[in-house]
Amino acid sequence: MTRAMALIALMLAGIPTGALAKDTRFWNLTANTITSLQLSPAGKNEWGRNQTENDPDRTVDHDERLKITDTVPGSYDARFVDQSGRTCVVRNIQVMAGAIFSIEEKNLKDCTK
Repeated sequence: MTRAMALIALMLAGIPTGALAKDTRFWNLTANTITSLQLSPAGKNEWGRNQTENDPDRTVDHDERLKITDTVPGSYDARFVDQSGRTCVVRNIQVMAGAIFSIEEKNLKDCTK
């Protein structure tokens, strides 16, 4: 019995846990490169840190995906600034662990320049 347990433990230790877990990601489907992206629990206006800091060039190009960190699953408002100088807020986005959420140009109704 002890040998079997040791063999199972050894086999499990060889499985890379990072390969099993998926990252939560944002997919930029707007027309412009995003230079700042913050999330707030829906309706709270308590904006978190700039998620574009997770990207090597600190921007999210059109059709690029960005790893989202320090965010638990739930309903969020997203605020972003893009390279054109536009600031937009998109409300009630569902963020799920290991899933991709996106913002499309057609979702943009609350923007200022």
